[in-house]
Amino acid sequence: MPTLRALAACLALLAALPFAAMPARAQSNPTYSSDELVQRGHGFFGEVSRGLALSIEKAVSQWGQPNGYILGQEGSGAFVGGLRYGEGTLYTRNAGDVKVYWQGPSLGWDFGGDGARTMILVYNLNSISDIFRRFGGISGSAYFVAGFGMTALAADKVVVVPIRSGVGVRLGANIGYLKFTPNSTWNPF
Repeated sequence: MPTLRALAACLALLAALPFAAMPARAQSNPTYSSDELVQRGHGFFGEVSRGLALSIEKAVSQWGQPNGYILGQEGSGAFVGGLRYGEGTLYTRNAGDVKVYWQGPSLGWDFGGDGARTMILVYNLNSISDIFRRFGGISGSAYFVAGFGMTALAADKVVVVPIRSGVGVRLGANIGYLKFTPNSTWNPF
């Protein structure tokens, strides 16, 4: 009987632990909810709550819940042609966290420069290696001193949605791509 009592005591102790104490990898849902993303974004971006929450809600309503996200920073500049460079960490529930870098050219009616904190929502990521490719799309921005923006880029079935809170002077629309790599590089092509 002492082993039965010890087993019952252990089960009661485990039942009393909050679910949040369980490791993230033990959870069965591989996606991130809007609330989780907004909470992580608040910690990363600071108090730009309304713009962040609206951008995340828009992305989730269009593409659903992402199964990964990247938090990082980037810098870019353009005078008709432009370049963008960034670095951050890709977070996933099932495959762990990985340092990633991105860079890419753009071409269009685009002028100015900016530095931004960036949250990139990642959809349909089957494995970490799926992020290491080029994602193309159309982008636009308009802000003086500070601003908030969201774009969507796709490659095959994987979609990345950069949400940027930037500081600088930028006005324009362009077409371009972001290339994600496991190591930093100056080559945007």
